[in-house]
Amino acid sequence: MNAETATPPPLRLAVLGCAEFAWRNTLPAVRRTDEVHLTVLGSRDGAKAARYAEEFGGEPVEGYEKVLERHDVDAVYIALPTGLHHTWARRALEAGKHVLVEKPLTTGLAQTEDLVEVAVRRRRWLTDGFQFPHHGQHAQVREFVDEGGIGEPRFFTAAFGIPPRPPGDVRHEADLGGGALLDVGVYTVRAARMFLGEDLTVQGGTLRMDTARGVDLGGAALLCSGSGVPAQLSFSFETSYRSSYALWGSDGALTLERAFTPPPSFRPTLHVRRGNDTRELPLTRDDQPAQLMRAFARAVREGASMTAHGEELRRQAALVDDIRNRALRTAIRL
Repeated sequence: MNAETATPPPLRLAVLGCAEFAWRNTLPAVRRTDEVHLTVLGSRDGAKAARYAEEFGGEPVEGYEKVLERHDVDAVYIALPTGLHHTWARRALEAGKHVLVEKPLTTGLAQTEDLVEVAVRRRRWLTDGFQFPHHGQHAQVREFVDEGGIGEPRFFTAAFGIPPRPPGDVRHEADLGGGALLDVGVYTVRAARMFLGEDLTVQGGTLRMDTARGVDLGGAALLCSGSGVPAQLSFSFETSYRSSYALWGSDGALTLERAFTPPPSFRPTLHVRRGNDTRELPLTRDDQPAQLMRAFARAVREGASMTAHGEELRRQAALVDDIRNRALRTAIRL
């Protein structure tokens, strides 16, 4: 095999933070991905790191700084609470590592801009951990819309909600970047950008605030595209599970359920209504966590433009900041 066709070596990955989500989702995906090799598992708790390493491989290391000092690590996946993302992503970039950060990238625009500046200066790839954009179902929905399946899009809606979390859940910790907007609301913002473009502006919003814990438990936002298409977004920690988006057009409407968190075995279905005709169109199964890992490795290997990608990261953070700043807050007591 000549050098031009040789398969590049896998990206040597370290994990900072042995989180439940990493155990259930990301680390199994790494195991399914040839482009990435798990080298190190770092945790503040050495026993926990050892338990994760026993299941997924890699060397357990106690202490995040020790992980960043390793010379056998090309990239770091940060699976820490949101409030710690900026600190450890910055340290990883300065240590010369490429960085994949569990979504959202940071708690706000200023922190995101700082990380982008460091990534550009250090010539390292930085991205967030949104998996759903890497699922092929959304490209199929986009193709259906572009081919006139619902006529001209007039309205976009998206919703992501989960049942109440147990006491002590990190999502309820204000100091650690908790709250529904940053945990599930960011998905709906990312979906609106995916279908309506990058010229979205925030027109208003609401947040239901848990006054005792200082975090939002849900809310809604109204955005609008430059062409006048509104996007109505809703998100919650107080509801039954819902994960969907819908487009309503001049000639019909479509809805995609399980839009944000379909497992690899799930066969998605696009629900389409046009006049009196209702159809269910089967879409392709996909492994979105593994696809994210492949995309991350590809961007590192190909030297993708961090300047251009940094603008995408800034736009996401700016919209989320604007929703939070403009929202009408309703105090609730539990």
